[in-house]
Formats: sequence, C-alpha cells, structure tokens
Amino acid sequence: MREIHVDKVKEVVKKLCMEANYFLPEDVLKAFEEGKKKEVSPVGKNVFDILKENAKIAAREEIPYCQDTGFAVIFMEIGQEIKFVGGDLEEAINKGVAEGYTEGYLRKSIVSDPLFDRKNTGNNTPAVIHYKIVPGDKLKIAMAAKGGGSENMSRLAMLKPADGIEGVKKFVIETVSKAGPNPCPPITVGVGIGGTFEKVAFLAKKALLRPIGHRNPDPRYAKLEEELLEEINKLGIGPSGFGGKVTALDVKIEWYPCHIASLPVAVNIQCHASRHKEIEL
Repeated sequence: MREIHVDKVKEVVKKLCMEANYFLPEDVLKAFEEGKKKEVSPVGKNVFDILKENAKIAAREEIPYCQDTGFAVIFMEIGQEIKFVGGDLEEAINKGVAEGYTEGYLRKSIVSDPLFDRKNTGNNTPAVIHYKIVPGDKLKIAMAAKGGGSENMSRLAMLKPADGIEGVKKFVIETVSKAGPNPCPPITVGVGIGGTFEKVAFLAKKALLRPIGHRNPDPRYAKLEEELLEEINKLGIGPSGFGGKVTALDVKIEWYPCHIASLPVAVNIQCHASRHKEIEL
C-alpha cells in the first residue's frame, strides 16, 4: 500500500490551476498553426495570429491567457493501492484550488448558491471533482479550467435509439450552429454518447481532455469525429465568429453502453482557450 499525504495533492492541484491558465497545451498551439493554414478568410487568419501572440504573452509573463479563468474541474484517477493520509482528500483538493486561484491572481468566478444567493465565494471553490478508481498505485490528476461562455453553449439530449447516427450528427451540428460566435471559436467539441443522463455529460467533458488530433480508438467513432468536424467547419462561423472555414479545431467523442430504450447525447463546447493540465504521481 502506497501512502500519499493530502498536502502533496493540494500542492499539485495548486500548481495545475496556475499552469493550466498560463500555458496553452502544445496540441492547441499546433492547432492554431494548422488552423491558420486552412483558413481562407484574411480576418480569420489575423484572429489566429492574435491567439498565438496572446498565448506567447501569457506564457512569458505567467498571466492568465483569458480573463475567464473558469470553473476548476478536477479529474482524479486513483490507484486502488493508494492510501491518502494527513487529512480529508476533497478538502485538500479545494484548498489547492483556492491557493492556486488566489496566489496565481486568477479570476474567481464561483457563486455560493446558483439561484437565491449568488455571492462570490472569493477563491473559486468548490471545484467539481471526478474520481475514478483504477488498478495499481499511481495517481493521475488533471485540471480543466472551464469558462462560462463556452459551457453555456453546451447541450444534452435524450434521443430515441431510432434516431441513430444521423440523429446524433444533427444534434451536434445544430448545437454548434446555435452557439454561433458565443463560445469564442475556433472551438473544440466534446461529444458524449451513451450511458445515462449524468454519465453522458461527463463523457462529453472528459472527451475534451484528449489531445487535438487524437482519434477515438474505435474506427467507427473516429470516422464520426472526422465527419462531424467537416460538417461543423462548413457552417461558416469561423474564427471569433467573423466567418471562415475553421469553426472547430477538433471533435472528440467518448461513448459508453446504454439502456435499450435510450440514446443519450451530450455536447460540451470548449472555446479556443482549451486549458487543461495533468500530472502523474
């Protein structure tokens, strides 16, 4: 049995919160380069230049890439041979988020009650935390900074099994079309298919952690990802909504078995600032 002190987890989460907001992943920076090559609109090409310059300044100065530093979404993949010591794990995670957002000068965007008392908590907590128990004694922690603008454009539908592939495609494309310029394109589109009402939303968000260009290992879903990306980029929304060929940088699908009477589909849109960071202990 391997022991990990919760203070170590707190420090890792703190670091991830800051680095995710300062440094865009290499796959995203590469996608900006490729997007500029594919874009035919002069305005769209200029948008890509601005995005790249913004990323350079944020990394150099270690300041937020975007003013919306997001809801802290934490993915914990915990080896079943690990024992956490020294305190409450979830409390340590939230302390890490609080310290990361406070000491990193990241905007605090979380309100204490969604409906009656929308008072800012002051430290961007609580986080949304997802746990998965796996074999072994390794701990993987991933942090995604999920901005409100793109999150608000996300949707979920409980389709009929008879709707099939075409029904799924129609729902995904309509979701992006209705979102228009609001989620700050070029976007990345996470799609969840299957499971239950709550599982499919998680799948769509989890899909966004996969690097741009990495296809689903199932060739059927990989083909669907490519087809959806092609159709979305025919919408003409373009970079920052100014029109063009590159509305989305990628589409990523995660799936799960589902009930015989159901076909759940969720679309979680991520703005061009695809901010996530992970570490393995």
